[in-house]
Amino acid sequence: MTGLILRLAGLLQSSGERGVFHYRDTCAFPTRSQLIGMFAAAQGRPREHALDPYPHLQAPDDATAPSHRDLTFTIRIDQPGTLYRDYHTVGGGYPREQGLLTGNGTRREHAKATLVSHRDYLTGAVFTIAVQGPDPLITHIAETLERPRFGLFLGRRACLPDEPLILNPHSTDPITELLTRAPLTRTRPPTPTDTHLPTTFVWEHPPPNADPTTPHDRESTSEPVDLTRHARRHLPRPLWMTTEHLPAHLHAGPRPIDTLTAYVHGEPA
Repeated sequence: MTGLILRLAGLLQSSGERGVFHYRDTCAFPTRSQLIGMFAAAQGRPREHALDPYPHLQAPDDATAPSHRDLTFTIRIDQPGTLYRDYHTVGGGYPREQGLLTGNGTRREHAKATLVSHRDYLTGAVFTIAVQGPDPLITHIAETLERPRFGLFLGRRACLPDEPLILNPHSTDPITELLTRAPLTRTRPPTPTDTHLPTTFVWEHPPPNADPTTPHDRESTSEPVDLTRHARRHLPRPLWMTTEHLPAHLHAGPRPIDTLTAYVHGEPA
């Protein structure tokens, strides 16, 4: 089991977890479904095949082909960002014969011609993510993210990722890398007396050195079962939340791009 290190940052991000119809929410961190969907887009997979296994990556001695179920995500919340709610209106100001249709095919009444919706985003958020899985699958994901066939988005089409997206395409110990080496992008710099920076981690399994029977902290409806547009379905997945005290020297400084570029090229943080 190897891994890759991703950095998800951008002006806007949105990781829908349970919102539907007129209200589209966002989770406080990237969801499993969002990440798997992004990998499928990079590979050029349409929605109906996004969750298919990878028979061409199956080793001769393996009984089954690797799939998205073999992936494990660990999320480091470098900067949680700020919640931003976008106010949308659709259909107002048109004659009734050009207005929005209802479920039974008729036009909405004049008094209800405008459809109001709200969509939540995170602004200024930064997440560093360890993706672990079988070696051939990790290599395939890294290669396709570097040369994606479809556009990559942070949840919605308006949310474009900053560079660099991939910090390390092949890490032998991605969890240790999150804890001790990967640069930490944070607006507020450490003070001269700070030796460690408290940082929230999200785990899909009990954290290292924790009792395996430790109860999870929350559930996220983010395990994709079907990603097709009209049959989208997810199952709940347990998550564990911890606060890890990272070395203060991991702070990326006032120009994170310089520190991140050096890190991508193998220089120490």
